[in-house]
Parts: sequence; structure tokens; C-alpha cells
Amino acid sequence: MRWEELDQQPCSLSRTLAVVGDRWTLLVLRDCFLGVRRFDQFEKRLGVTRHLLADRLKKLVEHGVLVKVPYQQRPLREEYRLTERGLDLHPAIMALVSWGDRHMADERGAPIRHIHKGCGKVMRPVMVCSECAEPVGARDVRVEVGEGWQDAAGVLFTPAAR
Repeated sequence: MRWEELDQQPCSLSRTLAVVGDRWTLLVLRDCFLGVRRFDQFEKRLGVTRHLLADRLKKLVEHGVLVKVPYQQRPLREEYRLTERGLDLHPAIMALVSWGDRHMADERGAPIRHIHKGCGKVMRPVMVCSECAEPVGARDVRVEVGEGWQDAAGVLFTPAAR
């Protein structure tokens, strides 16, 4: 499978990675969730070239993850805001942050604390079942093939047994 063909795969993860699956895009998204909105702010925080940053922002806008909103008319200046589609990436970003806090932090601990506004406590993301609200881990899920999982020839793939 070629990187350029990920969006054509019969796999939701492949299609998602085609949009958000490189390190600069993930860091742009991280900064969006931290309140960064303007091109020069992204550029300064990330230390990335203007061309690369413009490319990543354009892709996120094209896929409806971000929207450009004018904040000044003369000259026209726009900022980038998360759309509902973009906000739906929050659990994925939080899961990656949580993994990094657990496995990549140094002896000082996590660099950022996430505070739940509702209770005021430091929180960590927990995946729960949408039906019964019980916590769900990798060993708690069985995978079955869905109707959308077919290759180009129409052959239904079968997930590997575990």
C-alpha cells in the first residue's frame, strides 16, 4: 500500500491517516486544541517552514477539519478554527497525549495537566462503551467485518484472529 493511496483503502484508520497521519499535522492539531489559531502563531510554535505549514493547514481545511475565519478585513487576515469534524478528533489527540504522558514523560512527569471543567480535577481520557458506559480496553473488543470492508475486487477482508 502506498502512502498516496491510503484514502482509497476500505479502512477507516487508513482514510483518517490520509488526512491527519503525519507528525506536523498532529502537532498543528495539538496546537489548535491549545487555542492557537493564526498562521504566524503556528509557525513560531512549531518551527516548521511556511510552505510545509501552509500545505498541512490547506489539507485540514480541504477535509473540513479546520475552517478559515476572517479576523481582519483590510488587509484580509484569517485564522484557523476547528470545525465539528475537527473537534471530533479530540479523543484521538487526548489518547496520544495520555500514552505519551504514561510512556514518554521524564522524571518530572506530564508536561501539561488536563483539568475537567465540570469537576475541576486533573483527568486522563478513558474509553468507554457507548452502550453500557463500562471502560473498554484492547482485550475487551471483538472485531467483526462490516459491509464497508471490501477490496477493489469486491472481496471481503477478514480481520486477523486474536
